[in-house]
Amino acid sequence: MRAPTAAIALLLAGALAGCSTASGGLLDDYNAGDDGGNYVSGDGTTTAIVAENRGEPIEFAGETELGDAVSSEELLGRVVVVNFWYSTCPPCRIEAPDLERLHLDYLDDEVTFLGVNVRDDAATTRTFAAEFGITYPSIVDAATNDVQLAFAGKIAPNAVPTTLVLDREGRVAARISGLVSDPGLLAQFIDDALAEEL
Repeated sequence: MRAPTAAIALLLAGALAGCSTASGGLLDDYNAGDDGGNYVSGDGTTTAIVAENRGEPIEFAGETELGDAVSSEELLGRVVVVNFWYSTCPPCRIEAPDLERLHLDYLDDEVTFLGVNVRDDAATTRTFAAEFGITYPSIVDAATNDVQLAFAGKIAPNAVPTTLVLDREGRVAARISGLVSDPGLLAQFIDDALAEEL
Protein backbone atom coordinates (compact mmCIF):
# COMPACT_ATOMS: atom_id res chain seq x y z
CA MET A 1 0.00 0.00 0.00
CA ARG A 2 1.42 3.38 -0.98
CA ALA A 3 1.53 6.31 1.43
CA PRO A 4 -1.02 9.10 0.91
CA THR A 5 0.20 12.22 -0.87
CA ALA A 6 0.23 14.29 2.35
CA ALA A 7 2.46 11.73 4.03
CA ILE A 8 4.79 11.73 1.04
CA ALA A 9 5.02 15.52 1.25
CA LEU A 10 5.99 15.31 4.93
CA LEU A 11 8.61 12.67 4.18
CA LEU A 12 9.97 14.81 1.35
CA ALA A 13 10.22 17.86 3.58
CA GLY A 14 12.10 15.83 6.17
CA ALA A 15 14.44 14.34 3.58
CA LEU A 16 15.23 17.78 2.17
CA ALA A 17 15.89 19.13 5.61
CA GLY A 18 18.35 16.30 6.15
CA CYS A 19 20.33 17.40 3.07
CA SER A 20 21.32 20.79 4.45
CA THR A 21 24.86 21.57 5.57
CA ALA A 22 26.50 24.45 7.40
CA SER A 23 26.82 26.45 4.18
CA GLY A 24 23.21 25.87 3.12
CA GLY A 25 24.18 22.77 1.19
CA LEU A 26 22.01 20.52 -0.89
CA LEU A 27 18.70 21.85 0.39
CA ASP A 28 19.51 25.44 -0.59
CA ASP A 29 20.96 24.29 -3.91
CA TYR A 30 17.85 22.25 -4.67
CA ASN A 31 15.49 25.08 -3.73
CA ALA A 32 17.55 27.51 -5.82
CA GLY A 33 17.62 25.08 -8.73
CA ASP A 34 21.39 24.71 -8.96
CA ASP A 35 24.52 23.26 -7.43
CA GLY A 36 27.02 25.95 -8.09
CA GLY A 37 25.66 26.70 -11.53
CA ASN A 38 25.71 23.09 -12.78
CA TYR A 39 22.28 21.87 -11.73
CA VAL A 40 18.99 22.35 -13.57
CA SER A 41 16.02 21.52 -11.41
CA GLY A 42 12.93 20.03 -12.99
CA ASP A 43 9.63 21.44 -11.86
CA GLY A 44 7.84 18.12 -11.48
CA THR A 45 5.92 18.49 -14.72
CA THR A 46 4.45 15.23 -15.94
CA THR A 47 3.67 14.46 -19.55
CA ALA A 48 1.73 11.48 -20.88
CA ILE A 49 1.83 10.89 -24.64
CA VAL A 50 -0.94 9.05 -26.44
CA ALA A 51 0.31 6.19 -28.61
CA GLU A 52 -0.38 7.85 -31.96
CA ASN A 53 1.78 10.86 -31.01
CA ARG A 54 4.88 9.02 -29.76
CA GLY A 55 6.88 8.99 -32.95
CA GLU A 56 9.75 6.59 -33.56
CA PRO A 57 11.35 4.28 -30.99
CA ILE A 58 14.40 5.67 -29.21
CA GLU A 59 17.58 3.77 -30.04
CA PHE A 60 20.34 3.84 -27.45
CA ALA A 61 23.12 1.71 -26.04
CA GLY A 62 25.70 1.95 -23.29
CA GLU A 63 27.66 0.19 -20.59
CA THR A 64 26.51 -0.21 -17.01
CA GLU A 65 28.49 0.43 -13.85
CA LEU A 66 29.30 -3.30 -13.81
CA GLY A 67 30.61 -3.27 -17.38
CA ASP A 68 27.57 -4.94 -18.95
CA ALA A 69 26.33 -3.80 -22.36
CA VAL A 70 22.71 -2.60 -22.58
CA SER A 71 20.81 -1.62 -25.70
CA SER A 72 17.30 -0.49 -26.51
CA GLU A 73 17.02 -3.33 -29.01
CA GLU A 74 17.27 -6.00 -26.31
CA LEU A 75 14.58 -4.22 -24.25
CA LEU A 76 11.93 -4.20 -26.98
CA GLY A 77 8.74 -5.93 -25.86
CA ARG A 78 9.15 -4.66 -22.29
CA VAL A 79 8.05 -1.44 -20.60
CA VAL A 80 11.23 0.42 -19.64
CA VAL A 81 11.58 3.04 -16.90
CA VAL A 82 14.64 5.21 -17.63
CA ASN A 83 15.85 7.49 -14.82
CA PHE A 84 18.49 10.14 -15.59
CA TRP A 85 20.46 10.99 -12.43
CA TYR A 86 23.82 11.61 -10.77
CA SER A 87 25.06 10.97 -7.26
CA THR A 88 25.12 14.47 -5.73
CA CYS A 89 21.81 15.62 -7.25
CA PRO A 90 19.56 16.24 -4.20
CA PRO A 91 16.24 15.04 -5.68
CA CYS A 92 18.01 12.02 -7.20
CA ARG A 93 19.00 10.97 -3.69
CA ILE A 94 15.50 11.60 -2.37
CA GLU A 95 13.71 9.58 -5.05
CA ALA A 96 16.18 6.67 -5.19
CA PRO A 97 14.44 4.54 -2.50
CA ASP A 98 11.04 5.05 -4.16
CA LEU A 99 12.41 3.99 -7.55
CA GLU A 100 13.95 0.89 -6.02
CA ARG A 101 10.65 -0.01 -4.31
CA LEU A 102 8.81 0.35 -7.63
CA HIS A 103 11.48 -1.73 -9.34
CA LEU A 104 10.85 -4.50 -6.81
CA ASP A 105 7.08 -4.13 -7.18
CA TYR A 106 7.36 -4.82 -10.91
CA LEU A 107 9.97 -7.61 -10.84
CA ASP A 108 7.41 -10.20 -11.93
CA ASP A 109 6.02 -8.04 -14.73
CA GLU A 110 7.47 -7.17 -18.12
CA VAL A 111 9.13 -4.02 -16.80
CA THR A 112 12.80 -3.03 -16.78
CA PHE A 113 14.23 -0.21 -14.66
CA LEU A 114 17.37 1.41 -16.03
CA GLY A 115 19.32 4.35 -14.64
CA VAL A 116 21.43 6.68 -16.75
CA ASN A 117 24.16 8.39 -14.73
CA VAL A 118 24.87 11.65 -16.54
CA ARG A 119 27.85 12.88 -14.51
CA ASP A 120 29.69 10.21 -12.52
CA ASP A 121 32.09 7.37 -13.28
CA ALA A 122 31.36 3.68 -12.78
CA ALA A 123 32.89 3.54 -9.29
CA THR A 124 30.74 6.41 -8.01
CA THR A 125 27.68 4.84 -9.61
CA ARG A 126 28.39 1.57 -7.79
CA THR A 127 28.89 3.43 -4.49
CA PHE A 128 25.54 5.20 -4.90
CA ALA A 129 23.80 1.89 -5.68
CA ALA A 130 25.28 0.33 -2.55
CA GLU A 131 24.35 3.30 -0.36
CA PHE A 132 20.71 3.37 -1.49
CA GLY A 133 20.22 -0.35 -2.11
CA ILE A 134 19.61 0.08 -5.83
CA THR A 135 19.49 -3.30 -7.56
CA TYR A 136 18.74 -2.24 -11.14
CA PRO A 137 21.62 -1.19 -13.43
CA SER A 138 22.64 2.26 -14.61
CA ILE A 139 24.35 3.15 -17.85
CA VAL A 140 27.39 5.34 -17.17
CA ASP A 141 26.86 8.10 -19.75
CA ALA A 142 29.07 10.97 -18.54
CA ALA A 143 31.99 10.40 -20.92
CA THR A 144 29.99 10.26 -24.14
CA ASN A 145 26.47 11.58 -23.41
CA ASP A 146 25.30 9.08 -26.04
CA VAL A 147 22.13 8.05 -24.22
CA GLN A 148 21.19 11.65 -23.42
CA LEU A 149 21.73 12.59 -27.06
CA ALA A 150 19.56 9.68 -28.21
CA PHE A 151 16.60 11.27 -26.42
CA ALA A 152 17.38 14.87 -27.46
CA GLY A 153 14.71 16.48 -29.60
CA LYS A 154 12.11 13.83 -28.74
CA ILE A 155 10.90 14.41 -25.20
CA ALA A 156 14.30 15.23 -23.83
CA PRO A 157 15.57 14.66 -20.29
CA ASN A 158 16.30 18.38 -19.97
CA ALA A 159 16.49 18.35 -16.16
CA VAL A 160 18.04 16.02 -13.63
CA PRO A 161 16.42 13.91 -12.49
CA THR A 162 14.10 13.03 -15.34
CA THR A 163 12.20 9.76 -15.46
CA LEU A 164 10.83 8.40 -18.73
CA VAL A 165 8.51 5.47 -19.35
CA LEU A 166 9.07 3.73 -22.69
CA ASP A 167 6.33 1.58 -24.18
CA ARG A 168 6.97 -1.94 -25.47
CA GLU A 169 8.00 -0.50 -28.84
CA GLY A 170 10.68 1.70 -27.25
CA ARG A 171 8.79 4.98 -27.63
CA VAL A 172 8.47 7.57 -24.86
CA ALA A 173 5.02 7.18 -23.32
CA ALA A 174 5.47 9.44 -20.28
CA ARG A 175 7.95 11.82 -18.65
CA ILE A 176 8.37 13.18 -15.14
CA SER A 177 10.69 16.20 -15.21
CA GLY A 178 12.27 16.54 -11.78
CA LEU A 179 11.70 14.63 -8.57
CA VAL A 180 9.33 11.65 -8.62
CA SER A 181 7.38 13.03 -5.67
CA ASP A 182 4.40 10.71 -6.23
CA PRO A 183 5.53 7.12 -6.90
CA GLY A 184 1.88 6.23 -7.45
CA LEU A 185 1.78 8.44 -10.53
CA LEU A 186 4.84 6.74 -11.99
CA ALA A 187 3.23 3.37 -11.22
CA GLN A 188 0.13 4.50 -13.12
CA PHE A 189 2.26 5.44 -16.15
CA ILE A 190 3.87 1.98 -15.99
CA ASP A 191 0.50 0.23 -15.63
CA ASP A 192 -0.92 2.17 -18.58
CA ALA A 193 2.02 1.16 -20.77
CA LEU A 194 1.72 -2.46 -19.65
CA ALA A 195 -1.97 -2.48 -20.56
CA GLU A 196 -1.34 -1.36 -24.15
CA GLU A 197 -1.44 -3.87 -26.98
CA LEU A 198 1.64 -4.27 -29.15
